[in-house]
Amino acid sequence: MNEILNQPIPWYVAGVLIGLTLPVLLIIGNKTFGVSSSFRHMCAAVLPNRFSYFNYDWKKEGGWNLKLISGIVIGGFIASLFTPEEYIVNISPETIAHLKSIGITSFNGLVPEEIFSISGLLNPAVFGLLAFGGFLIGFGTRYAGGCTSGHAITGLATLQRASLIAVIGFFIGGLLTTYFILPHILG
Repeated sequence: MNEILNQPIPWYVAGVLIGLTLPVLLIIGNKTFGVSSSFRHMCAAVLPNRFSYFNYDWKKEGGWNLKLISGIVIGGFIASLFTPEEYIVNISPETIAHLKSIGITSFNGLVPEEIFSISGLLNPAVFGLLAFGGFLIGFGTRYAGGCTSGHAITGLATLQRASLIAVIGFFIGGLLTTYFILPHILG
């Protein structure tokens, strides 16, 4: 059983499960799915009546969303506890070669140690990259009216033009970051 849990879910199973998310949400009465809206719900819970933007019934509108986010955090923590140290993420040889060319050499565990570790955070370039990236993500999700999961799952499934434009922008931004920004910062 442990061997089954340590393997990634095949794309054809995960894709179907993600695809079924929207119909299930529509059946239970929710019309949106996304992670970024949980930040608003958390602020509404912590800062009630301080700002008009957060003055709404967050338990009714976002209670399920906060449970989802809690599950994501708890699931990630559990996965990190039970992932063996020698676990290697199965990525293409071309990607490994590219990552090595920009200074990433550790492929054990779930994420590269050069970026996601205490010593990585002490590196001013890495810390600045993560802080600036966090700011851009927060600004972008607010400006675009949602995050990647919300636009790609809910928006595209409900044929929203803005979501199509946002998802195209996400891919362009990811490609630019991978091929131009990260090599410049880490190289």
